Amino acid sequence: MNILFLSRWLPYPPENGSKIRIFNLLRQLSSQHEISLLAFQDRPRTATGPVAAEALGRVCRSVRIIPYRPFRPDSVRAWSGFLSPQPRSLVDTYSPAMAQAVDEALNRTRYDLVIASQLDMIPYAASIRGLPLLFEEIELSTYWDAVHRSDRPIHRARALLTWIKLCRYLRTTLPTASACTVVSARERALVQRAVPGYGPVEVIPNAVDLRDLTGDFGPPTPDTLIFTGALTYSPNYDAMRYFLERIYPRILAAAPGLRLRITGRTDGVDLTPLARWPGVELTGYLADVRPLVARSWVSVVPIRLGGGTRLKILESLALGTPVVSTPKGAEGLEVTDGRDILLADTAELFARQVVELLRSSDRRRELSAAGRRLIAEKYDWRVIGQRLNALVRDIAGGRVCR
Repeated sequence: MNILFLSRWLPYPPENGSKIRIFNLLRQLSSQHEISLLAFQDRPRTATGPVAAEALGRVCRSVRIIPYRPFRPDSVRAWSGFLSPQPRSLVDTYSPAMAQAVDEALNRTRYDLVIASQLDMIPYAASIRGLPLLFEEIELSTYWDAVHRSDRPIHRARALLTWIKLCRYLRTTLPTASACTVVSARERALVQRAVPGYGPVEVIPNAVDLRDLTGDFGPPTPDTLIFTGALTYSPNYDAMRYFLERIYPRILAAAPGLRLRITGRTDGVDLTPLARWPGVELTGYLADVRPLVARSWVSVVPIRLGGGTRLKILESLALGTPVVSTPKGAEGLEVTDGRDILLADTAELFARQVVELLRSSDRRRELSAAGRRLIAEKYDWRVIGQRLNALVRDIAGGRVCR
């Protein structure tokens, strides 16, 4: 089949969760179909576009890159969005160049299916007629959680209005698609809450390529922790501030030689509250975090905000590094506390779980083996790819009922 794939992110290099997911979806789809990619480039840099186009050209039949216009809440367009049925962010970031590129692609080639990845791409696909549509990775938990986590009435009211407007928009646009995908059962429940009666919501979870995460990266080093994730992403920054202020001192008291490595981009982030703690190393962005994760004794995921599922957990488990996480951090993953992961909903429990692993090589080995088994059974992209390709065939063949 010929598939037109519309992407909010230019998925190369695959350096954040969205890009990693999209890149792997393209790889899985291209094993059975011809893919034409239209993608936004979020951080235009002279060298990035050509390098990405060349790399993605090994997966896609054609690649076209459009500059992305970031959301600016105080712009005239954003203010005009208050009067639009669309969410303000979609009004402000709307790209006539992307709309034109979609029209040109449809006029030039006969496609069997159009896939629009994430909410940002719905405006460019919802008006397409005569072709099956798949809306990929509809994520609503961030908006829903904002309503219930806001600690000030004015913030809660604004979050509620955003949620109501988003629901109204989805009730108009989602039925134009043959199906939509989400990353977890919780996200599916939120889509069905937002659009009552809309049935074809398929869970296609995040995954990892187990082949890329198998090998000898070196032995684990005692008394070492790791957190992987860009601190430019606010839930990651919040997680590290919470961890260092509430949890890290408790662990440090039991393991004075403790070292914590925090990987990921830090552009424009105030690192002062993080760097003042002993044993903390901010590595910045690393092209390959696998050796560092594999050689760490424990991977910590003290996430309290955000949505989706955490690729950092899946990667750590695949590399054999046990994970201690908040329940929020492991949300959407089919994990069992105490068997293949350790969960902690308080700072005290989180610290105890980490200290237990630092002190017990046997317990670490048990969790390491269980984590690898879980990935092989449920979260390898080759397994998820089979489900995705089956869904795509059913949609194109008209076998998915709306």
